[in-house]
Amino acid sequence: MVDVEIVKGIVSRQLDPEKDFVVDLTISSGNKVLVLIDSDEGLTIDRCVKISRAIEQELDREQEDFELEVSSPGLSMPLKVERQFHKNIGRDVELTLISGDKHVGRLIAASKEGFSIEIKELVKSEGKKRKELSIRKVDFLYSDVISTKVVISFR
Repeated sequence: MVDVEIVKGIVSRQLDPEKDFVVDLTISSGNKVLVLIDSDEGLTIDRCVKISRAIEQELDREQEDFELEVSSPGLSMPLKVERQFHKNIGRDVELTLISGDKHVGRLIAASKEGFSIEIKELVKSEGKKRKELSIRKVDFLYSDVISTKVVISFR
């Protein structure tokens, strides 16, 4: 089986730590190597190809056969690492908590422990006939969240 630490080393030498980061790196039992990378400045296909070629050159197919996929996480993939949260501040996200509750709001902050979103809701105030728009900040710990996905908007 391909050694995950060797692949991590190859990938890390290809990335600029100031702007690039690994989102996920897995090797399945069938020797399928999946490397998901992202960048604070956006990621091009050429960067993925360069990293893929570097892995291909350093691993020996004669010694061990493997399947390789290097890409950026797609829009439908959940956010996994803190830098992805920072990168997506200002965008709408949908999250599912361990409790099963779901929330949608604008990502406004991220830290090592968790993140914050602004949730807009129509709330009926006492003494008023109409509901008014209310915005509240809600904090979440990463450990309490199953998945957080960027909401794709075509507006």
